[in-house]
Amino acid sequence: MRLTDFKVLTFDCYGTLIDWENGIMAALQPLLVRARSALAGDAVLEAFARHESAQEAETPDMIYSNLLATVHRRLAEEWDVQPDEAENMRFGASVADWPAFSDSPSALAYLKRHYRLVILSNVDRASFAGSNRRLGVEFDAIFTAQDIGSYKPDPANFSYILARLAEQGIAPGEILHTAQSLFHDHAPAKQAGLATAWIDRRHERSGWGATMRPPTHTTYDFRFESLAAMVAAHQAETGL
Repeated sequence: MRLTDFKVLTFDCYGTLIDWENGIMAALQPLLVRARSALAGDAVLEAFARHESAQEAETPDMIYSNLLATVHRRLAEEWDVQPDEAENMRFGASVADWPAFSDSPSALAYLKRHYRLVILSNVDRASFAGSNRRLGVEFDAIFTAQDIGSYKPDPANFSYILARLAEQGIAPGEILHTAQSLFHDHAPAKQAGLATAWIDRRHERSGWGATMRPPTHTTYDFRFESLAAMVAAHQAETGL
């Protein structure tokens, strides 16, 4: 299997293109200060992952900015902090402030010359629009949880994107799903019959950070430690 076998790259955004872990940690600082928490960074992210995943399963049609506000409220309760609705809402609106990985804009600009680029993201349209400005590329299609009515890893999200791309004449074998999260993306994408590329942004760290532990034996077809490394592999295949 080669990268040049595919015509479409479907991307997860958060954790893959946008550095959501640093964004989450920055946005949680006011709550952590009030909590006087001694939790280390990964412990905070793991708490976020537990509450985010649970809330997505409980309220699959909730807009992501509202869902984040609810997660913030749940974290405050867990850490015995007096709830602050304005602080909850600021956290919910923080997605647009999360930084892009440094290699994302240039790598996407390169890949855009060789593939159709499609987003499949667990956010709402307004939140993604803020991130898109940081990425500096025009995606050929954008599908969010708001459009679909459920959150990855629900198989419905992959059924939805495959149906929409089939309407454009794109077969599953022409698609490479490109993502960091084994839990949210690779496990359900492989179940849907897609080839996948793991952008292993956490390769220097243990644990799963802001995502839940993936199912045992989750597989993928390519692994790169960055999007820039994926670009380099494509250039090696094509001689560009």
